[in-house]
Amino acid sequence: MASSNSSSPIRVRCQGILFDMDGILISSLGSVERSWTRWAEMRGIDLALALQTTHGRRAIETVALLRPDLDSEAELKIVEDFEIADNEGLKALPGVCDLLRSLPADRWTVVTSATEKLARARLADGGIPVPTRLVTANQVTRGKPHPEPFVAGAALLGFKPQECVVFEDSASGAVAGRDAGCTVIATTFSHPVESLDAAHYLVEDLTGVTAEQDEGGIVLRLATLVAS
Repeated sequence: MASSNSSSPIRVRCQGILFDMDGILISSLGSVERSWTRWAEMRGIDLALALQTTHGRRAIETVALLRPDLDSEAELKIVEDFEIADNEGLKALPGVCDLLRSLPADRWTVVTSATEKLARARLADGGIPVPTRLVTANQVTRGKPHPEPFVAGAALLGFKPQECVVFEDSASGAVAGRDAGCTVIATTFSHPVESLDAAHYLVEDLTGVTAEQDEGGIVLRLATLVAS
Protein backbone atom coordinates (compact mmCIF):
# COMPACT_ATOMS: atom_id res chain seq x y z
CA MET A 1 0.00 0.00 0.00
CA ALA A 2 1.30 3.45 -0.90
CA SER A 3 2.11 6.01 1.78
CA SER A 4 1.98 9.81 1.62
CA ASN A 5 5.69 10.54 1.49
CA SER A 6 5.77 11.88 -2.07
CA SER A 7 5.07 15.58 -2.59
CA SER A 8 4.03 15.09 -6.22
CA PRO A 9 0.72 13.49 -7.20
CA ILE A 10 0.62 9.75 -7.82
CA ARG A 11 -0.40 8.87 -11.38
CA VAL A 12 -2.48 5.75 -11.96
CA ARG A 13 -3.19 4.74 -15.54
CA CYS A 14 -6.22 2.63 -16.44
CA GLN A 15 -8.81 1.97 -19.12
CA GLY A 16 -11.93 1.79 -16.98
CA ILE A 17 -13.11 2.77 -13.50
CA LEU A 18 -15.41 0.78 -11.23
CA PHE A 19 -17.06 2.75 -8.43
CA ASP A 20 -18.65 1.31 -5.34
CA MET A 21 -21.81 3.29 -4.57
CA ASP A 22 -22.50 3.72 -0.84
CA GLY A 23 -19.66 5.57 0.87
CA ILE A 24 -17.89 6.32 -2.42
CA LEU A 25 -20.41 8.11 -4.63
CA ILE A 26 -23.30 8.59 -2.21
CA SER A 27 -23.57 9.55 1.43
CA SER A 28 -26.19 7.03 2.51
CA LEU A 29 -25.04 5.84 5.94
CA GLY A 30 -28.06 7.32 7.71
CA SER A 31 -30.53 5.59 5.40
CA VAL A 32 -28.66 2.28 5.60
CA GLU A 33 -28.45 2.28 9.39
CA ARG A 34 -32.04 3.43 9.93
CA SER A 35 -33.37 0.78 7.54
CA TRP A 36 -31.34 -2.07 9.01
CA THR A 37 -32.24 -0.91 12.52
CA ARG A 38 -35.93 -1.25 11.63
CA TRP A 39 -35.36 -4.72 10.23
CA ALA A 40 -33.19 -5.86 13.16
CA GLU A 41 -35.82 -4.72 15.64
CA MET A 42 -38.53 -6.51 13.66
CA ARG A 43 -36.56 -9.74 13.67
CA GLY A 44 -35.07 -9.66 17.16
CA ILE A 45 -31.46 -9.27 16.05
CA ASP A 46 -28.72 -7.49 17.96
CA LEU A 47 -28.44 -4.05 16.34
CA ALA A 48 -24.64 -3.78 16.52
CA LEU A 49 -24.27 -7.19 14.89
CA ALA A 50 -26.73 -6.29 12.12
CA LEU A 51 -24.95 -3.04 11.26
CA GLN A 52 -21.52 -4.66 11.38
CA THR A 53 -22.63 -7.49 9.11
CA THR A 54 -24.34 -5.46 6.41
CA HIS A 55 -21.55 -3.07 5.35
CA GLY A 56 -20.01 -4.05 2.01
CA ARG A 57 -22.20 -7.16 1.67
CA ARG A 58 -25.30 -7.97 -0.39
CA ALA A 59 -28.46 -7.62 1.68
CA ILE A 60 -29.63 -11.10 0.78
CA GLU A 61 -26.40 -12.52 2.20
CA THR A 62 -26.75 -10.39 5.33
CA VAL A 63 -30.27 -11.60 6.08
CA ALA A 64 -29.24 -15.20 5.38
CA LEU A 65 -26.38 -14.90 7.87
CA LEU A 66 -28.43 -13.19 10.57
CA ARG A 67 -31.70 -15.12 10.22
CA PRO A 68 -31.06 -18.31 8.23
CA ASP A 69 -34.44 -19.62 9.38
CA LEU A 70 -36.32 -17.00 7.33
CA ASP A 71 -37.02 -16.69 3.59
CA SER A 72 -34.08 -14.60 2.39
CA GLU A 73 -35.88 -13.32 -0.72
CA ALA A 74 -38.86 -12.14 1.31
CA GLU A 75 -36.63 -10.46 3.89
CA LEU A 76 -34.60 -8.80 1.13
CA LYS A 77 -37.77 -7.23 -0.25
CA ILE A 78 -38.61 -5.81 3.18
CA VAL A 79 -35.17 -4.24 3.62
CA GLU A 80 -35.11 -2.98 0.02
CA ASP A 81 -38.45 -1.22 0.53
CA PHE A 82 -37.20 0.35 3.78
CA GLU A 83 -34.07 1.69 2.07
CA ILE A 84 -35.81 3.03 -1.04
CA ALA A 85 -38.38 4.86 1.09
CA ASP A 86 -35.70 6.42 3.31
CA ASN A 87 -33.83 8.92 1.14
CA GLU A 88 -33.32 11.51 3.87
CA GLY A 89 -29.83 12.98 3.74
CA LEU A 90 -28.80 11.25 0.52
CA LYS A 91 -26.27 13.33 -1.38
CA ALA A 92 -23.22 13.04 -3.59
CA LEU A 93 -19.99 12.89 -1.62
CA PRO A 94 -17.28 15.57 -2.00
CA GLY A 95 -15.37 15.47 -5.27
CA VAL A 96 -17.65 12.92 -6.89
CA CYS A 97 -19.52 15.07 -9.39
CA ASP A 98 -16.36 16.83 -10.61
CA LEU A 99 -14.59 13.51 -11.12
CA LEU A 100 -17.51 11.91 -12.96
CA ARG A 101 -17.88 14.93 -15.26
CA SER A 102 -14.26 14.48 -16.32
CA LEU A 103 -14.76 10.83 -17.32
CA PRO A 104 -16.17 9.51 -20.63
CA ALA A 105 -19.50 7.81 -19.93
CA ASP A 106 -18.33 4.53 -21.46
CA ARG A 107 -15.25 4.31 -19.20
CA TRP A 108 -16.93 3.99 -15.81
CA THR A 109 -19.74 2.19 -14.08
CA VAL A 110 -21.05 1.33 -10.62
CA VAL A 111 -20.40 -1.98 -8.88
CA THR A 112 -22.55 -2.18 -5.77
CA SER A 113 -23.87 -4.71 -3.28
CA ALA A 114 -27.26 -2.97 -3.45
CA THR A 115 -30.11 -4.34 -5.54
CA GLU A 116 -30.62 -2.75 -8.94
CA LYS A 117 -33.89 -1.11 -7.90
CA LEU A 118 -32.26 0.42 -4.82
CA ALA A 119 -29.08 1.44 -6.66
CA ARG A 120 -30.94 3.31 -9.39
CA ALA A 121 -33.20 5.05 -6.87
CA ARG A 122 -30.33 6.01 -4.59
CA LEU A 123 -28.09 7.34 -7.38
CA ALA A 124 -30.95 9.43 -8.78
CA ASP A 125 -31.85 10.79 -5.32
CA GLY A 126 -28.20 11.72 -4.79
CA GLY A 127 -27.92 13.57 -8.10
CA ILE A 128 -25.47 11.08 -9.61
CA PRO A 129 -25.72 10.20 -13.33
CA VAL A 130 -27.10 6.67 -13.48
CA PRO A 131 -25.14 4.42 -15.87
CA THR A 132 -27.20 2.58 -18.46
CA ARG A 133 -25.64 -0.66 -17.25
CA LEU A 134 -24.26 -1.34 -13.81
CA VAL A 135 -23.37 -4.32 -11.64
CA THR A 136 -25.69 -4.85 -8.69
CA ALA A 137 -26.61 -7.65 -6.31
CA ASN A 138 -29.01 -8.93 -8.99
CA GLN A 139 -26.26 -9.54 -11.56
CA VAL A 140 -23.95 -11.74 -9.49
CA THR A 141 -24.25 -14.98 -7.57
CA ARG A 142 -21.43 -14.20 -5.15
CA GLY A 143 -21.09 -10.74 -3.64
CA LYS A 144 -18.11 -8.91 -2.19
CA PRO A 145 -15.59 -9.92 -0.80
CA HIS A 146 -15.72 -12.40 -3.69
CA PRO A 147 -14.12 -10.86 -6.83
CA GLU A 148 -17.08 -11.73 -9.08
CA PRO A 149 -18.71 -8.25 -8.96
CA PHE A 150 -15.57 -6.47 -10.15
CA VAL A 151 -14.76 -9.10 -12.77
CA ALA A 152 -18.29 -8.51 -14.08
CA GLY A 153 -17.82 -4.74 -13.94
CA ALA A 154 -14.63 -4.86 -16.00
CA ALA A 155 -16.32 -7.12 -18.57
CA LEU A 156 -19.27 -4.71 -18.72
CA LEU A 157 -16.88 -1.94 -19.78
CA GLY A 158 -15.07 -4.25 -22.19
CA PHE A 159 -11.77 -4.37 -20.32
CA LYS A 160 -9.71 -6.86 -18.34
CA PRO A 161 -9.83 -6.41 -14.55
CA GLN A 162 -6.11 -5.58 -14.65
CA GLU A 163 -6.97 -2.56 -16.82
CA CYS A 164 -9.45 -1.17 -14.29
CA VAL A 165 -9.29 0.91 -11.11
CA VAL A 166 -11.71 0.22 -8.27
CA PHE A 167 -12.84 2.91 -5.81
CA GLU A 168 -13.99 1.35 -2.54
CA ASP A 169 -14.54 2.27 1.09
CA SER A 170 -15.05 -1.09 2.78
CA ALA A 171 -12.68 -3.92 3.65
CA SER A 172 -14.79 -6.47 1.77
CA GLY A 173 -14.87 -4.27 -1.32
CA ALA A 174 -11.12 -3.65 -1.27
CA VAL A 175 -10.47 -7.40 -0.99
CA ALA A 176 -12.89 -8.10 -3.86
CA GLY A 177 -11.24 -5.52 -6.10
CA ARG A 178 -7.71 -6.71 -5.39
CA ASP A 179 -8.60 -10.38 -5.83
CA ALA A 180 -10.24 -9.51 -9.15
CA GLY A 181 -6.90 -8.11 -10.32
CA CYS A 182 -7.89 -4.44 -10.29
CA THR A 183 -5.95 -1.55 -8.80
CA VAL A 184 -7.81 -0.53 -5.65
CA ILE A 185 -8.07 3.03 -4.32
CA ALA A 186 -9.84 3.15 -0.97
CA THR A 187 -11.24 6.13 0.90
CA THR A 188 -10.61 6.35 4.63
CA PHE A 189 -13.22 8.72 6.06
CA SER A 190 -15.75 5.98 6.87
CA HIS A 191 -13.67 2.93 7.76
CA PRO A 192 -10.45 2.41 9.78
CA VAL A 193 -7.24 2.55 7.76
CA GLU A 194 -6.09 -0.75 9.22
CA SER A 195 -9.13 -2.51 7.74
CA LEU A 196 -8.19 -1.42 4.20
CA ASP A 197 -4.86 -3.20 3.81
CA ALA A 198 -6.04 -4.82 0.56
CA ALA A 199 -6.05 -1.40 -1.16
CA HIS A 200 -3.12 -0.25 -3.27
CA TYR A 201 -3.68 3.43 -2.42
CA LEU A 202 -5.56 5.28 0.32
CA VAL A 203 -7.15 8.71 -0.04
CA GLU A 204 -9.33 10.61 2.42
CA ASP A 205 -12.08 11.14 -0.17
CA LEU A 206 -12.38 11.91 -3.90
CA THR A 207 -11.71 15.65 -3.64
CA GLY A 208 -8.03 15.17 -4.44
CA VAL A 209 -8.60 12.78 -7.35
CA THR A 210 -8.60 14.13 -10.90
CA ALA A 211 -8.76 12.38 -14.27
CA GLU A 212 -7.54 13.08 -17.78
CA GLN A 213 -7.93 11.07 -20.96
CA ASP A 214 -5.12 10.59 -23.46
CA GLU A 215 -4.34 8.19 -26.28
CA GLY A 216 -3.36 5.52 -23.75
CA GLY A 217 -6.56 5.64 -21.70
CA ILE A 218 -7.31 7.44 -18.43
CA VAL A 219 -4.74 8.94 -16.09
CA LEU A 220 -5.87 9.42 -12.50
CA ARG A 221 -3.93 11.78 -10.27
CA LEU A 222 -4.08 11.28 -6.53
CA ALA A 223 -3.06 14.56 -4.96
CA THR A 224 -3.03 13.53 -1.30
CA LEU A 225 -2.47 10.01 -0.06
CA VAL A 226 -3.17 8.74 3.44
CA ALA A 227 -0.25 7.01 5.13
CA SER A 228 -0.75 3.30 5.68
